[in-house]
Amino acid sequence: MEKLVSIDLKADFGFFRKPDANNTINLSYNIIHKPAILGVLGAVLGLEGYKEKGKLPAYYETLKDIKTGVEPLEEEKGSYRKTNIKYSNTVGYANKGSNFLTEEMTLVNPQYRIYLLLETENAWHQSLLHNLSNAQSEFIPYFGKNEFTAWWEKTSFREYSFEQNPHITESIRIKTVFQKDLVLRTNSEEVVGFLPNPDDPIPFLYFERLPKKLDANLMQYDLGEFAYSTFYVKNAGNLQNLYYIKDEDYYVQLI
Repeated sequence: MEKLVSIDLKADFGFFRKPDANNTINLSYNIIHKPAILGVLGAVLGLEGYKEKGKLPAYYETLKDIKTGVEPLEEEKGSYRKTNIKYSNTVGYANKGSNFLTEEMTLVNPQYRIYLLLETENAWHQSLLHNLSNAQSEFIPYFGKNEFTAWWEKTSFREYSFEQNPHITESIRIKTVFQKDLVLRTNSEEVVGFLPNPDDPIPFLYFERLPKKLDANLMQYDLGEFAYSTFYVKNAGNLQNLYYIKDEDYYVQLI
């Protein structure tokens, strides 16, 4: 039996490092991505992290098949405020005798509603349901760095009545970040596009290239193009892994 649940995960700061940034100025993804979510869930369950070079961590191997979705909360048109934090590394082997300065563009007060599709027959998923619903964690979860502790309130845990891959004949609002594998434009009846939302006088579109999973061979992120918007989505039936939240009358995408 499948259960679709969510928690509202938040932290004072967050830093989800982009691997293609240089060592002087380090940039963060704005939206928490699936590999980072699995890291948080691994901490909740007390699963081990990276221990051996070239080998995926235990938490990832155990939880990689969980479908996840992300709805940004308390954001500014899909984006979070950032602050520039500077660090000085004085370790000799790292800087060859001189101070090495580096900067990180850190997220301020990132908050996300994390949707999870769990199998009640799976023992790990059962443990997740128990810990998430009781706001319990074996290890301290964090947003990208140890000092950026993340948490959720017990009252934020929710369980939903849902329909998987519903037949969609009209424009819909997708409340989560969704993967736009198809070209997005408004002048075609065959591809996904956007229409104005009458309930939102200032609708917005936010796009970001985010990790979908870890490549076990290359030990690198497999990236995808994602969007987040308050516009209605036209031809959304072309999108995969959509779930209709019956009680709330909206859609989410879980990957």
